[in-house]
Amino acid sequence: MNLLLGALTLGFILSLVGLGVWVSFRIFKVADITVDGSLTFGAAITAALVVVHGVNPLAATLAGMLGGMLAGTVTGLLQTRFRIDPLLSGILVMTALYSVNLRVMGRSNVPFLGKPSLQTWCEELGRSLLGAPTVDLFGWPVAAGDLAVVILAGLAALLVGAVLWWFFRTDLGTAMRASGDNAQMIRALGADVERYRILGLALSNGLVALGGSLLAQYQGFADAQMGIGMVVWGLASVIIGEALTGAPSLGFSIVGTVMGSVFFRELVAIALGFGLNPNDLKLVTAAFVFAALVLPSLLGRGRVQEVRP
Repeated sequence: MNLLLGALTLGFILSLVGLGVWVSFRIFKVADITVDGSLTFGAAITAALVVVHGVNPLAATLAGMLGGMLAGTVTGLLQTRFRIDPLLSGILVMTALYSVNLRVMGRSNVPFLGKPSLQTWCEELGRSLLGAPTVDLFGWPVAAGDLAVVILAGLAALLVGAVLWWFFRTDLGTAMRASGDNAQMIRALGADVERYRILGLALSNGLVALGGSLLAQYQGFADAQMGIGMVVWGLASVIIGEALTGAPSLGFSIVGTVMGSVFFRELVAIALGFGLNPNDLKLVTAAFVFAALVLPSLLGRGRVQEVRP
């Protein structure tokens, strides 16, 4: 039960990464590699502020999110002002961020070492509200702090998803969606398509950095390597979520991304529980994404062949 609860918590936290990737991948049709660097950037800023400078964890988390937005802005400027290919722009910023992250942290790994964080705050809140160190959950003893963390992580994912749904229904958000669907038409109407792309990539990487900041506080350290392969995780969340919901609408797409992240993390936890070598985790992740990409088209072809006779 503790393994599944931990996987559920990680699924909710990393759903923020999935939502960030959803913005760049579905709104602007770009698989932004900046994600691998901006996630670590948010974690590095938060860890450095909390551990070294003693900053309030909530303020440090917001600072990490702003750092991710800055990284996304740089990627957007490379694409729009310097006309660099979107894929190459992301690679350039991601590569530069590796050195920036080392500079921010001062070393490759920064543990929190008992410093106050959102994780410790949630654990203390859970113990104080439930009045006991452990609670009975469906017959399983569960730490009150762990239960509080998973509930608050789910609320955070729900809040971010609701804000995204609201934002992309505003005039600015609708214009951003339209610029991603048909940039030439929006440009002909006199709108600044380049500005919308910069804002969208800033929003995308800000959400990713927020997820990285929460992830670092949950696992108790920030590491320079923690962002490797996170763009694949985000894509997996988006694709699996679309397969689960099967609806192209805005709301279902956002909900599906959160569901995809949680479902994907639970699959990984089950695989680890059955003895999967942790060294093979990235390989299994790539295999899951491949299956999510290929299976819907194969099932669609099978239905067409059944209808033809």
